[in-house]
Amino acid sequence: MTAVTIIRLRDLFAVVMLFGLYSLLSAALFVTLAAPDVAFTEAVVGAGISTVLMLATLALTSRHEDEPAHRPWLPLAVVLVTGGFLVYGTFDVPPFGEADNPVHTHVAPRYLEQSGEEIGIPNVVTSVLASYRGYDTLGETAVIFTAGMGVLVLLGGARVRRQRRKED
Repeated sequence: MTAVTIIRLRDLFAVVMLFGLYSLLSAALFVTLAAPDVAFTEAVVGAGISTVLMLATLALTSRHEDEPAHRPWLPLAVVLVTGGFLVYGTFDVPPFGEADNPVHTHVAPRYLEQSGEEIGIPNVVTSVLASYRGYDTLGETAVIFTAGMGVLVLLGGARVRRQRRKED
C-alpha cells in the first residue's frame, strides 16, 4: 500500500517521507526473516541517509511534480513483463526453511566446519563477510561511494545553476 501511494502522489515531500517509511517497513521485514544485519543496513541507508539526501535535493528543486504529458503505457508494460519473469523465476526456488535445501546441505556446513581453518578467524560471520564475501563487500562499498559522488556532483551542478541565475 505504501508503494502504491508513493506512485500516486505528486507532492514530492510526502513521497520522500513515505520512502523513509517504506524503508523502515522493509527493515522490519528483514528482522522478521532473521536478517538483522540487512535490516540495520536498510534502516540506516534507506530510511536515514537516503531520506536526508532526498530532502536536501528537494530543497533545491520544486516540491510538486509536474503532471505527465502522456500516459506511461510502455514503461508499465516493461515493468509488468519483467515482474512476470521474476515471479516465474521463483517457481524453482526451494521451499523456505526446509532442512534439505541446497544451502543447508552444501554451503553452510562448509562455512561452519572449515572457515576457522581456511581463514584463521574463529567467528564464522566475520570470516564469511571478510573473506568469502570480500569482493561482494568491496563492490557494495564501491556502489555506495559512486552514489555519494553522484549526489555531490548533482548538488554542485545545482549550485552552479543558481549562481548563473543570480548573475543573469
